[in-house]
Amino acid sequence: MTASYSSLNLVLLGPPGSGKSTQARRLAETYQLPHISTHEMLRAEVKTGSTFGLQVADAMERGELISDRLMSGMVLQRIDRDDCWRGFILDGYPRTSAQASLLDSMLAELGRTIERVVLLDVNEEVGVERLTEAIGAAGLSGDNGRYSAPAAGFAREASAEDQVRKWFRVWDENSPELIESYRRRGLLFEVNGNQSPADVGEAVLQAVGAPVGA
Repeated sequence: MTASYSSLNLVLLGPPGSGKSTQARRLAETYQLPHISTHEMLRAEVKTGSTFGLQVADAMERGELISDRLMSGMVLQRIDRDDCWRGFILDGYPRTSAQASLLDSMLAELGRTIERVVLLDVNEEVGVERLTEAIGAAGLSGDNGRYSAPAAGFAREASAEDQVRKWFRVWDENSPELIESYRRRGLLFEVNGNQSPADVGEAVLQAVGAPVGA
């Protein structure tokens, strides 16, 4: 923990290709906290073949949003586990102001709150280039299971670049109110995500250690 926090419940926000997962993993290692990636959680559910997993797979295949109810229930179960007692690094949730309100309610039930929100601000062209290259190289399914489709699904309907730009449209539609809600509460710290991963990482560490409301 930093000198500012006895615990650290942190949210990483950012558009597709902003490097949230990379920075979340680094923070998790630095502070020895669990990295909670909703993308990875959704992929794991799909692999189980459970009823929930089938619902997720169907929504992802059609490129639709996973419902707030499903996402929030999944996140609540995860943050209530013993390894989160000192905090967590939340990557991929919330994506909307409605989800942010649900997260606050869930944490309040546990006697907790969000201490810091770090926004990785990335130009669309930079994000598109990063993700298009990653998808082409590894067949990845996208920035986040919240609104991604399996590689095979979007390959049939659109190019990787087209799909990434669709993800950006969803981000642009949902993020302004979400970002402003955290800014009004004095929790938001913005980082230029167009820099190299190393430089972004240094800026993120500074953001996490800065006084609330800085």
